[in-house]
Amino acid sequence: MSKATEPRYSREEFARRGDEIYDRDVLPSVGPDDEGEYAAIDIETGAFEVDRDETTAFERLLVRHPEAQIWLRQVGSRYARRFGPRHRPTSA
Repeated sequence: MSKATEPRYSREEFARRGDEIYDRDVLPSVGPDDEGEYAAIDIETGAFEVDRDETTAFERLLVRHPEAQIWLRQVGSRYARRFGPRHRPTSA
């Protein structure tokens, strides 16, 4: 890993910055049709790319900002990925 791509922030600061930019800049620019797509966000510049494919969003952002510190979020979710069982409502 090159020095440019090594994390420069604590996990907490990384997440705080990423979520702040997502809420402030990404959410107002996406709509219901974008739900499930991925937002790759540079936590230093605020630049972002949204795409159905997370790798494509990530790579497009790196083309524009090669030293980007990228936070990934899925539109319509608090996370990029969900691990563990999904709770489904039981029918009565």
